[in-house]
Amino acid sequence: MTYLRRALKYFLQITLIFVVIIGALMLTGFVSKDVAVAFQHGWRSIGYIFALFAVMSLAYPYFGYGKRTIRAQGEPAELWPEVDRAMEQRGYVKCAEQPEGGRKYRLKSGFNRAARLWEDSITLQPVLGGFQAEGLVRDLSRVVMSIDHQLNSYGN
Repeated sequence: MTYLRRALKYFLQITLIFVVIIGALMLTGFVSKDVAVAFQHGWRSIGYIFALFAVMSLAYPYFGYGKRTIRAQGEPAELWPEVDRAMEQRGYVKCAEQPEGGRKYRLKSGFNRAARLWEDSITLQPVLGGFQAEGLVRDLSRVVMSIDHQLNSYGN
């Protein structure tokens, strides 16, 4: 269900951006206000464009969300303060504790949350040898690197 909700959000976002851009071009006179003139196949082209948006929106949640492992030594209870500090440095706040011992974080900034369509949460679960982080791939790399740097000294 989460997958379909994310796909629908992305479809609406892409469609809104398309409508705003085409609307601005039509209002400024760069493109004809007649859809039959503006697009080679008229309204059928609009249908093709929306179908392409639907396919892209269905694919994005599959490629856009993932899991990463963070290597750490020690008990999770001892490491959570350092993890919380690293997440705070990246602009995240703790919003929930999972019953399995994990934690869920979300972005502090309302603007950044809206830009990610409120799909900004990152979940950390303790696993053997560290943590497993799950969330938006483009945010995971920075978060994982920050937590890894906070937990592991690497000779510094």
